[in-house]
Amino acid sequence: MKEFEVVCPLGREPRLKEIEAKAGGLCWVLKKRSIDARREPVWRYQYEAYAPDETIEEFSLQPYLDVHASAPVIVVGAGPAGMFAALKLLMLGRRPVILERGKDVHARKFDMAKLSRDGMVDPDSNYCYGEGGAGAFSDGKLYTRSSKRGDIREVLHQLVAFGASKDILIDAHPHIGSDKLPVVVENIRKCITDHGGEYHFGARVNAIERDGNGFFTVKTAQGGSYSADRVILATGHSARDIYELLQRDGGALEAKGFALGVRVEHPQEKINWCQYHGQWKPGVPAAEYSFVEQEDGRGVFSFCMCPGGILVPSSTEPGTVVLNGMSNAARNGKFANAGVVVQIEPEDLPGDDPFRLMDFQHRVEQDMYRYCQSQGALHPMAAPAQRMEDFCLGRLSKKMPETSYHPGVVSAPLHELLPAMVARRLQKVFPRVKMRNYYTNAALLLGVESRTSSPVRIPRDPQTLQYVSLPGLYPCGEGAGYSGGIVSSAIDGIRCAEAAVTQA
Repeated sequence: MKEFEVVCPLGREPRLKEIEAKAGGLCWVLKKRSIDARREPVWRYQYEAYAPDETIEEFSLQPYLDVHASAPVIVVGAGPAGMFAALKLLMLGRRPVILERGKDVHARKFDMAKLSRDGMVDPDSNYCYGEGGAGAFSDGKLYTRSSKRGDIREVLHQLVAFGASKDILIDAHPHIGSDKLPVVVENIRKCITDHGGEYHFGARVNAIERDGNGFFTVKTAQGGSYSADRVILATGHSARDIYELLQRDGGALEAKGFALGVRVEHPQEKINWCQYHGQWKPGVPAAEYSFVEQEDGRGVFSFCMCPGGILVPSSTEPGTVVLNGMSNAARNGKFANAGVVVQIEPEDLPGDDPFRLMDFQHRVEQDMYRYCQSQGALHPMAAPAQRMEDFCLGRLSKKMPETSYHPGVVSAPLHELLPAMVARRLQKVFPRVKMRNYYTNAALLLGVESRTSSPVRIPRDPQTLQYVSLPGLYPCGEGAGYSGGIVSSAIDGIRCAEAAVTQA
């Protein structure tokens, strides 16, 4: 096998003659595609070439088994960790019984529309809760650095099998798109139920009991009761009630670092101009960006960048303002947005309460809401906002630029509303971001981006993956504090499913 690369100008794909010339008569396979914009922007296509007597490595998925008559495993949560745990259970011959507090991916759209239009928060059905989890309506970014934890191909190939574009198998920064993900999520559900698995929506878990024989009974607030010898807990990064349930029963919890900051929105044309050095043209993907800085001993970094996207309200309860971003598959909107956040560690807040970072997160979300309402905001989800240069200079913005955020914005002193440990670091970092014209008053900061990851960890045994306080319970995904994003959560769900089935 040999590897080779073909470089093309933006707007052009490799020509067959170029590929064959570099392959030298060997069979070739495209492995990766990326844009290199460090100098003159170009496409880079990376290939592997094989001699006739060499075997081309092809990835194949295990088959899904019929599990109608198999022993159940309860899976709490239908986000990426829960869905891929359930799919792995099918491969291993166990029957997944999925309990999801929210609604199916189609029905939850109506609740999210009410949230954006009227500010009505359904605590069980919103941008965080419901089939597909928080990732179902936030662009579907699939980039991850967690390849050592499992085989990313198992996740990506299944997504393609359920309707995602094959491009995700070769793109350096793959994404599906918020308009495409619901179909993928529905197809996953159909596969699981066709093979004998179960889905129960509107099933918010409020009790997990284990008898002397190691058998679990999981009860829901709606009166349901489900039994199995294994439970996979995949409830996402915002399910405080699950943490409280575990603590109430004497279970161990730990405060965990997370990140908090703002959503930053630029006109997409400015990001295109910066990243493509003025050479962007129609048909070329909307430009992305990312950066990581260190300031006063803490990381400051961009997060969940949505080219051509929109900002959406992600509150899970009334009286709070939380923002997130999303993009459709085409990424062709007028604006680019990203979270820019500051790392918060347990030692930054006094005490030993495992909820202290989550309480801190909640107070900031409430502060954003209270300020906007004190200023006569017309919408319950209106967000406090400030132009970037004004924020760094500590002055109120007199006029707001256009924004994609439907509930609207209120001019606010975010440099005062944000915790000082966050505001002062952002004020120092924004002017030194190494992107031309990134630091500009054309950029709008909106508060608050706070649901980056869980501020609580459910400790588990590193070998068995079982909850240290309750054998047979497998905490996984973002809510347990062991992943961040769709792919890493899916991989963790797969690992927990394997552990649950293989351990006696």
